[in-house]
Parts: sequence; C-alpha cells; structure tokens
Amino acid sequence: MIEKLTSLETADCCLSGIFRLGENTVKEIRSTKDGKISFIDIGDKTLCSIESASGQSAVYPLNAVDFQPPAEYIVMDLDGTSIISEEFWIGIVQKTASALVGREVVFTESDIPYVSGYTTAEHLDYALRKYGDANKRYENIAETYYAISHEELASALANGAEQIRPVAGVKEFLLEVKRRGVKIGLVSSGLFYKAIPEIETAFRAMDLGNPLDFYDEIIMGGVAKNAKQYATIGEIAAKPHPWLYKELVSEGFHCRDNKKVVVLEDSASGALSARLAGFPVIGMANGNIASSGMGELCFAHAENFQDVLQILFKGENL
Repeated sequence: MIEKLTSLETADCCLSGIFRLGENTVKEIRSTKDGKISFIDIGDKTLCSIESASGQSAVYPLNAVDFQPPAEYIVMDLDGTSIISEEFWIGIVQKTASALVGREVVFTESDIPYVSGYTTAEHLDYALRKYGDANKRYENIAETYYAISHEELASALANGAEQIRPVAGVKEFLLEVKRRGVKIGLVSSGLFYKAIPEIETAFRAMDLGNPLDFYDEIIMGGVAKNAKQYATIGEIAAKPHPWLYKELVSEGFHCRDNKKVVVLEDSASGALSARLAGFPVIGMANGNIASSGMGELCFAHAENFQDVLQILFKGENL
C-alpha cells in the first residue's frame, strides 16, 4: 500500500527514531507534511504511526481491504460528508488562534488539510505552531475555543444556519439506501455540543424527522471536558485513530464481515481512521483527502451521491 502513497514525503525516520530507514527491515517511510502521520513499509507489512498534540503516540497495522457489492452497511462521516460545515469550523479555529496569538491569523489553502478533519486539539496545535510563538506555552486554549465556538454556533443556528446545511443530494441518498434495507451509521469526532445541533438542524432542513429514529447507529466524539463536569475525552481517541468506526460497526452493528461495509468520508483523517479499522472507504471529492496525499487509502472516489450509489450497488435498479 505504501508504494502508492507517492504524494507523501519520504522520511529517514519517524516516531522519535523508533523506525529508521534501513533498520529492522524498514524499507520505506512516508510522512505527512506536519510529520504526525507516517506509513512504514516494514518487511511485507505496512504500519501507520500517529503522533498527537498530547504527546501520546500509537502504531497500527494498515491492512488490505476488500469491498464486495452490494453494500449491507454504510457508515457516513458528519462534517463535510453529510453536512456542509467545514468552512464554519475552520473559521472557529482561525478565530481561536487569532485570540491566542494576539493578532489576526488568516489560513491559506496549504493549511486546510491540517485545520479540518482532525480533532480540535490537533487543529489548534498546528495553527499555534505555525502562526504563534514556538517558544510560548499558551494557556486556556480549550476554554478560549469553547467560548468562541459556543457563541458562534448559537449565532449561526439562530440566524438560519446557512453555514450548516445538508450536502446536496444527501437526502435522496439516505432515503434510497434506507429503501434498500441497508443499515446506516453516522460517525463524528465532533463533541456532542457541536455535532448534535448540526445533524438535528440538517434533518429539520431535509424534513427527515429525528436522526435517532432514522440512523441505525450513531457515535460521536463525546462530551467536552470542563471543570467539575462529567465528560468523555474525545480528543485523544478520535479520528484518525480507528476506534469510533470500529466501535460503531463491531459493537453497534455487530458486523463481522468487513467486505459488506463501506465508509463515506471527505477528510484524510477520517479515511485513515476507517482504513485502520479495516473498512473500505469511498472518498468524497469535496474534502481534503487528495490534497493531503492520502487518496490511495480509498478504493473509490465520488463526485456526488449518485456516484456513490453506482459504486455501492453497481448500478442495479438505480
């Protein structure tokens, strides 16, 4: 698999030198530009190392996957795949970075793969390292982000949520998949306070009722960790780690046949998460998968949901 990821940069080592080119059967190492994700061709296997802003690292096998149509289980990402909201949340990261560094931060096109699709902690870590003072320890990062995001989200929802709306064609796609009896799951790394209003707003716009009644399974990133509040810590185990997708399919669907599962993703982080969990991925063209250099993680790419239906069901009765 690694030999196809030619858009990524080659490296001599990764994971603080644990893997080094030419040592212990390491044949090749390719890494993302920020160095946080590396693919290691070791012997006849490919491993993937992930380094996080928290300082915790993990290594997973990247195994081959196979999809055998027709699909019996479809799992969809939320932001970017099901609803249009990425620009809104990138704006929140930009405003938070500006507030923390004390001057206006303006992201460029080259920043987008690193400030969307991952966790908030990773987005802000990237932004502060690039646009802030590398020698400064920033305080109240999470508190600043939550204050800005709560205010901006409340304002957006109160004013019709034009920046948070269903992706074109998703309603027709969902109804067609439901008509065929396919199980549908929804996965988001987003914490409850942002993900739930987003999907409920989108379902109201589509007149599809309660998302809890429509989807067969939903898993989201958890509850934000604040002082004196029960919470789950979704910043550590979220995408690109495999656990959200693995839990929904294995424990939610109780599915053990990965060949009948397809994940729809628009972000490189999500595509990697699904692949590490062992599931075939269709990459949606509107996201950052190609620009991140990880397009080969997907077995197919789609411009729209009509393309997705053709892939899932090979054009039968469409």
